Amino acid sequence: MLPLSEWLVDPVLTIALNKGRILKSVLPLLAKAGIEPLENLPDSRQLLIPATDPNIRMIVMRSQDVPVFVARGVAEIGITGKDSLLEAGAHVLHFYEPVDLGLARCRLVRAVPANAPAGNHAPVRVATKYERTAKRFYLEAGRQAEIIKLHGAIEIAPLVGLADEIIDIADTGNTLKANGLIEKDLIAEISARLIVNKAALKRRFKRISGLVEAIEQEAEASGKA
Repeated sequence: MLPLSEWLVDPVLTIALNKGRILKSVLPLLAKAGIEPLENLPDSRQLLIPATDPNIRMIVMRSQDVPVFVARGVAEIGITGKDSLLEAGAHVLHFYEPVDLGLARCRLVRAVPANAPAGNHAPVRVATKYERTAKRFYLEAGRQAEIIKLHGAIEIAPLVGLADEIIDIADTGNTLKANGLIEKDLIAEISARLIVNKAALKRRFKRISGLVEAIEQEAEASGKA
């Protein structure tokens, strides 16, 4: 029987999901854990999508919004890439990151033109959408950097003279090579992570921890397959 404290809150749990590649990877995993949407999420125009479990609903959004929704308690659980969590700023104080789902793996890297001079420590112009992460990286490296925030077409920035180098996600590395770039530094290994609002976990520990455990078990089983 659930404790009284858990009956006094909204019985519906909200899961915030990262649209795109991560969503496609995560949906089969959630289905194995007994969590399935009542609509086709990639095609749905609804903002709040009910699940087969009447006490669960889902929201699909941009990756950078998932940590915000979870940190502010609008969603109790979220699934998004580690790159988004690195950019979450003060929001990280309000959620736990208990599970690496091991899905949608890629790398966050620093890449430079293949013909860039070696050992150049002059101030650099860096194109990236990962502004906070880039600032930390260059600060720790002891290098001066002007961060130019872009939301797409990052690889083209050095080609047109907008930036000297970039920080971006790489999977196979083919896009970098096609644009005359090479990886110089690995900044972080990226994969889909499950996060939980801290306050919600305290209030609804049994319900949320049970759900997280079910998803984690399926992720571990999938990784061993």
